[in-house]
Amino acid sequence: MLCRLLAAVLVLPWPALGQIAAAGSGFLAPPALPGTLPGGMPLPGLPPGAQQDILQRILDAGAQRPLGQAMPPAPPVPAAPTPVTPAPPLEEPLSSAEAFFASRGAQGEALPGGPAPSPLRLFGIESLRTAPGAPAPVHGFGTLPDDYLIGRDDEVVLAFRGRTRQTLSLRIGRDGMLLLPDLAPIPAAGRTLRDLRTDLSGRAARELGGSEVFLSIGQIRQANLFVGGEVLRPGLQQLTAMASVLDALMASGGIRRTGSLRAIRVEGPASGRRTIDLYPILAGEGDAPDLRLHEGERILVPPLGGVVAIGGEVMRPGLYELPAGAAQAPLAVMLRLAGDPMRPSGHRFLLQTTDAEGRRSWREIGPRDALRRGDALLVQPGSDVLAQQIRLSGHVGAPLVRAATGRGQTLRGLLSDPRLVRPDPYPRLGLVWRTDARTRARRFIPFDLGRVLEGRADMPLAEGDEVVLLGLPDVLFLAGPSVQQALRGDPPAPSTPPTPTPLPNAAGMPGTALAAATPAALPPVPAPATPDCQALVLLTVAAQASPQRFAHARSAGFPDFGRGPCPQVFLDYPTLLPVLMDQTVLLTGEVRLPGLYPILNDTGLDAVLAAAGGATDTADLSGIR
Repeated sequence: MLCRLLAAVLVLPWPALGQIAAAGSGFLAPPALPGTLPGGMPLPGLPPGAQQDILQRILDAGAQRPLGQAMPPAPPVPAAPTPVTPAPPLEEPLSSAEAFFASRGAQGEALPGGPAPSPLRLFGIESLRTAPGAPAPVHGFGTLPDDYLIGRDDEVVLAFRGRTRQTLSLRIGRDGMLLLPDLAPIPAAGRTLRDLRTDLSGRAARELGGSEVFLSIGQIRQANLFVGGEVLRPGLQQLTAMASVLDALMASGGIRRTGSLRAIRVEGPASGRRTIDLYPILAGEGDAPDLRLHEGERILVPPLGGVVAIGGEVMRPGLYELPAGAAQAPLAVMLRLAGDPMRPSGHRFLLQTTDAEGRRSWREIGPRDALRRGDALLVQPGSDVLAQQIRLSGHVGAPLVRAATGRGQTLRGLLSDPRLVRPDPYPRLGLVWRTDARTRARRFIPFDLGRVLEGRADMPLAEGDEVVLLGLPDVLFLAGPSVQQALRGDPPAPSTPPTPTPLPNAAGMPGTALAAATPAALPPVPAPATPDCQALVLLTVAAQASPQRFAHARSAGFPDFGRGPCPQVFLDYPTLLPVLMDQTVLLTGEVRLPGLYPILNDTGLDAVLAAAGGATDTADLSGIR
């Protein structure tokens, strides 16, 4: 019955549907349907919402296409592209030689806080590797050398100018002859390009009077070369006649980690046998070998020879093969292969070698010694310490380091530029933190900064000195409540993190009140307290150990409020605070900045008053006690 009803709705004419749609004001009214179906059967009634939904679908479909036209399928929603993360390159497993030296710690020591050193790998292997399926190397564009050997199937281009004008492209025949239209056959295979060019010029001058001939190579012949031994893809390799030994090795995928780079054999029926060492090319040391190939030659890569490990402070740590057939090599020669040490001098060469019974041991060798197969050399600095260094810190623009030579030999030379010192320094005292050369103990040596800046005083500086300048805020801290508490022998106040302000909850009640009203609320766990300033701890210990040591400062009666942070100079030099308290004088009364001021023994009262801002306007200078 429902299908018949839909059929009755669908047979309505399109204009009638349009009139029905236009008649409504924003809503589509259901049409008037007959009361009975064909045949006299009563028409079942549908809810108005169902009728409106059916008509709305019909109108939506007809508004986009004429009646009778099929609705096109909805276009597929393109899927969001999935980001492709490139896979990291797979590291080739260690060869037997690399695993041998890795088990003996030949890679050197790890830096403090740095990653563990990687195992040393064989030198030069990756330089000749090619990916599987990569095209064979092709000789680049450019002029061929005059000593190029012409062979069968080479294409030559001849250009005749003068009485005879023509250009010919000819190929050397299988018999090695070059056939020309107006000249007798010329033997060309096996001759150099220079020799054939000279011969053609002479024949043209004799037999073609008034003509010149120019010779060039059009297309280079192809050659099949056999590459075998310790290579990744041994077999015949199709290359050009200009290919070298390196091209043939790369066409075969490269040399295995078990193959030799220093004893490659090139054999041929006419050229005999020769041995090629690739280290001069890969390392840039020594004379480069002859890498040219000839007809009928084959390349054989033998197994790896003797190997030594060179690690530590060299430019190119790795495993290096000894020369072909050699059981040892000079240390200086092998160091040049490794790029030489990083320092110009002052090295230590630690050698791990094996005795006749297979026991390993370390010993120190010199530059004239030799390395044997299986040896591991570790290059270290002879004495890795800083020398001739002076540091300026404290109340300066930025801490800096100077050499203990030239201007850095004296205080006046170090502070020759007054812009190094920040504004508002404390002029009456500076300190040099010096290390005793025999006991290595450090102590503070005071000096008058104002006199040094004025050029009226100076002090020689030594290697390792640290010149510490004070600012006026650093000196005013000596009269603060933190120092006064330490002078009384009380422990320093711990620093506790500030209590955060609770945010109101949804009910408008602060978080602490809500937690108190909740029976299951747990009390907050306080953070552990730590002293602000280690210098105050040292001052407290000194004050308790000697009650009379700081009596003049303890009796000042400065207020015990307004506690401030510990100055940076006392954080950097904790032992400085007790030393300064021993050097202080107490200024109270009619002075602009009462406090404790460190001075030298010969400092005048006027200089101390000037450092404290001077006397007040109501001061009676005649009654100073």
